[in-house]
Amino acid sequence: MPKSVTGPEIERLIQLLSRLPGLGPRSARRAALHLIKNRENLLEPLAGATREAAEKVKICSVCGNVDTSDPCVICSDERRDPSVIVVVEDVSDLWALERAAVLNCRYHVLGGTLSPLDGVGPEDLTINNLVSRVIEAQGTISEVIIAVNATVEGQTTAHFITDQLEGQSVKITRLAHGVPVGGELDYLDEGTLAAAIKSRSDF
Repeated sequence: MPKSVTGPEIERLIQLLSRLPGLGPRSARRAALHLIKNRENLLEPLAGATREAAEKVKICSVCGNVDTSDPCVICSDERRDPSVIVVVEDVSDLWALERAAVLNCRYHVLGGTLSPLDGVGPEDLTINNLVSRVIEAQGTISEVIIAVNATVEGQTTAHFITDQLEGQSVKITRLAHGVPVGGELDYLDEGTLAAAIKSRSDF
């Protein structure tokens, strides 16, 4: 076993950084070294920000978003259309749609997708909460947009949600799948091309 060249505090910092998405052991060591070299400008402000986030960040009891208030700012915004709910897998998907700035609606974060092989069932997601939101809204929700990833698990989850909402007076739609803006056909995979053909629309 190789001998450690740093103290336990630095090793702990490296180990914690290596747990972040996209950071392996080598990248974590580089990041840790960069933080230490920039202690005043980066390390100390980062330590304060993470401490404050740990104390103040909450999970919205309505939609599952993360914020410092509950309900979150999106659920509390009266300017948003309450009749449309966009269902996403994770908070990162919610943020991505907000960056696109094409919708002014409410959201519902599932917390993942159905995956029997990984032991993730309906009870592990917030699907029941979504159904309850629709029922309790008593007809004020007119559309549920299922914006999950175009994976096998995502499509399985979308079909399950559709089945659960059957009988409710709500329109269920999903994001179109196909050729991305600026995409060249020669570089697209067969699945994307097939989805684009099947989802073709009038010109």
